[in-house]
Amino acid sequence: MPNVILRAENVYKKYGKLEVLKGISFQVKQGETTVIIGPSGTGKSTLLTCINQLTPPDKGHIWLEDTEITNPNTDINIIRSSIGMVFQHFNLFTHLSVLDNVRIGLLVVKKTPMKEATEISMGKLNEVGLGDKIDAYPAELSGGQQQRVSIARALAMNPKLILFDEPTSALDPELIGEVLNVMTKLAEIGMTMVVVSHEMGFARAVANDIIFMEKGVIVEEGKPDKMFNDSENPRTREFLHKITELYGGKTE
Repeated sequence: MPNVILRAENVYKKYGKLEVLKGISFQVKQGETTVIIGPSGTGKSTLLTCINQLTPPDKGHIWLEDTEITNPNTDINIIRSSIGMVFQHFNLFTHLSVLDNVRIGLLVVKKTPMKEATEISMGKLNEVGLGDKIDAYPAELSGGQQQRVSIARALAMNPKLILFDEPTSALDPELIGEVLNVMTKLAEIGMTMVVVSHEMGFARAVANDIIFMEKGVIVEEGKPDKMFNDSENPRTREFLHKITELYGGKTE
């Protein structure tokens, strides 16, 4: 049985009077991909930022393996070096080259020697198909290339888990495929991932589990076949029908 890498238990978060998360509980096993879907504004991205403590939850507990992330005595810098994060808008340093964007975490956070950090970073850039772009700057790259640099940066830290927050939503349609292809390959080699996405074809093909969230709660969770073909909740069926219709009915 795979180890449980991530476990969230009864997580709550609100901003002022707005309750964004209302008791979220789920777990992710090693080597598996969980895709979180749902309408905009339903707390999906907030959940990811609670996991890596960019936004501490108000109540509840989150564990990375046996370490409770939400324990105030936990060194969050160590946790963040074990959890990669790929953002919607890339979050690259515009004044740094591609290579420097990827190796900066190794140098600053892990104190990796320069030669080793460079070798690791080059390897990860080759993995995402950007080994020929090491001297380029973000402004010289397409959106898809910038997102692949972000993925390489996360991989360079050798994380136990990578969180993806709508990684393709800022991309032109013709660039989406190159990012999804990289993510699919990561799933195939057993990278543990939690992905917030509206890409239903990716979710159906790659996810081990799909979580449907709405209004700050988990409405339904299950395997892709069950969720797409035999979901129990009428709201899940309605959402999947609408979003697949919006994208031309393509779920494969």
